[in-house]
Amino acid sequence: MADRFFQNEMPDFLQENPNIIEEEPTENRERVQIHPQGTRDSLLRFLSLPYSSLSPQLQRAALDLKQTILVETWGLSGRIVKDYSLYAGTLGTAYLLFKSFQVTGMNGVRDVTFLCGRAGVCALGAVAAKHVDNCKLFDYYLSQFKEIKPSKDLQDELLYGRAGYLWTCLFLNKHFGKDTIPAPYMGDIVKEIIRNGRELGKQGRCPLMFEWHGERYWGAAHGLAGIMHVLMEFELTSDELEDVKGTLKYMISRRLPSGNYPAGEEDKKHDALVHWCHGAPGVTLTLVKAAEVFGEREFLKAAMDAAEVVWNRGLLKRLGICHGISGNAYAFLALYRLTGIVEYLYRAKAFACFLLDRAHILMSMGEMHGGDNPFSLFEGVGGMAHLFLDMVQPKNARFPAYEL
Repeated sequence: MADRFFQNEMPDFLQENPNIIEEEPTENRERVQIHPQGTRDSLLRFLSLPYSSLSPQLQRAALDLKQTILVETWGLSGRIVKDYSLYAGTLGTAYLLFKSFQVTGMNGVRDVTFLCGRAGVCALGAVAAKHVDNCKLFDYYLSQFKEIKPSKDLQDELLYGRAGYLWTCLFLNKHFGKDTIPAPYMGDIVKEIIRNGRELGKQGRCPLMFEWHGERYWGAAHGLAGIMHVLMEFELTSDELEDVKGTLKYMISRRLPSGNYPAGEEDKKHDALVHWCHGAPGVTLTLVKAAEVFGEREFLKAAMDAAEVVWNRGLLKRLGICHGISGNAYAFLALYRLTGIVEYLYRAKAFACFLLDRAHILMSMGEMHGGDNPFSLFEGVGGMAHLFLDMVQPKNARFPAYEL
């Protein structure tokens, strides 16, 4: 199991040193010895930096990565990525550019879901058009989205299914107003998801259960965590809320002895995956949402417990958002946003600093996997750049295409 992640030797918490600067020392400030990057001392220096000093470094690194990603994925160097999806293709680059615009204010250059479908192209296109006051293009993208309808045989998960379509609707309503996609229309899809979940849930003890290609997944990408996360964004009836709550409590009560969460209902002896897509990181985000919606201490405690797994085993030998260090850092950012506990900001900072300090070195040595799509948002350095940008304004950080 240990070969799946780096041993986390970073301090559980390290107070920032307000006297650390990188310029010439003054009477009250000490000059820091610059250690070679990729060493324990260089990482500790990053962790000791005041946030006001670290944020500009993260932003510079993100913007440098953004330029490289733009060239590599949008064909300016002659290499064109054929995959247009947000998960692994050029839409992920567009999402990263939008995040860059939100943070800096600077302009940069299966169909139904935001993550892996044409719906994401239309939704992000509409938002980008609105930001540059291109009404004609905005109307085009929005009208194109409204022509997309989920098919009757569509499954319910986030990456390709109804939950992913609903997330796109919520994204549009967030940016353009709650009536952009009417609530009754979305409500019908919500009820269909719950009806399907109840039907399969009758076969076991979980109120709601779903299948993706015959597997009953628990994680954020294809399973319970992702579907529950989307359902909690809607005004549900009392019995629907109880089913969502009961499903999450079912998961908490059947987590693995380590505190991690299994990939699926039939996979409760396999404790290897600590990813957003499968395992504690994605479940943490959903439990944070549950703590916000239901206000019950049980969900907050479970989220904190899951975050401990992420801290101890989440420093993966991959850097992406879906199954890598970048995505895992968002478990801490979500808890920091909810609780204000500075240790969670520190842990997100620690994961970001680990990447800033040594990701490129480890990839060049073959000790870290750069992703099957190395410049993409969810598998490659695009996710690292997105995390760095979110670390500039951590209270506004959101896991892309998951947290609104």
